[in-house]
Formats: sequence, C-alpha cells, structure tokens
Amino acid sequence: MANRHRGEVKLAIGGEVFALRLTLQALAEIEAALGADDLQGLGERFAAGRAGARDLIALIGAAVRGGGAKLSDAAVAERMGAEELPDAVAALGELFALSFGADDSKRPRAP
Repeated sequence: MANRHRGEVKLAIGGEVFALRLTLQALAEIEAALGADDLQGLGERFAAGRAGARDLIALIGAAVRGGGAKLSDAAVAERMGAEELPDAVAALGELFALSFGADDSKRPRAP
C-alpha cells in the first residue's frame, strides 16, 4: 500500500497495485532514460508535447522501482494496458505534485 507520508502514490498495473515513489535513484533513472539535463527540462519536454509512450513507461518504471518493486521498463510495458494509461498519467501528476510541493495541503507537516 502506498504511504503518502513517504511521498508514495498507488497505481494498478495489470491487476496488481504498486507504490510509486520518486527516490533520488528514480529521478536519476528518469533523467538518464529521457536525456533530460534536469527536472525542469523534463517538465518542458512534457509541456511542449514532445513526450511519448516510451517516456511514460520510463517514468512509471523508475517510480515503480522507487516504490520497491523490481520491474524493468519492459515488464511495466507488458503489463500496462491502454485502459490504464489515464490512471497512470494521473498518478504521475499526483506523484510529482506530492514530491515537489505543488499541493502542500497533502504534504506531511513537521512537528
């Protein structure tokens, strides 16, 4: 189960629920896989509409591994059906917002 206090979001892929998490390793994987110099460049790429299915799979794969699962990008692609794509995009949006403070109302507060 995903733990929002750890920055996790859940996503069902192929009937199995995974925790997505943006660890430093996951962020490094994303930057390397997509050829982005930094997260701002990645955001610009998506905002400009230059992202494709391969990019989405790379994001989900890295986030799934960040959440503790041992799935390759190829395994994620094999399991994910087209009907799951809208939920995947929504989960990634929620994950980035939770991880980078776009929605502070859901972030845990310091004691």
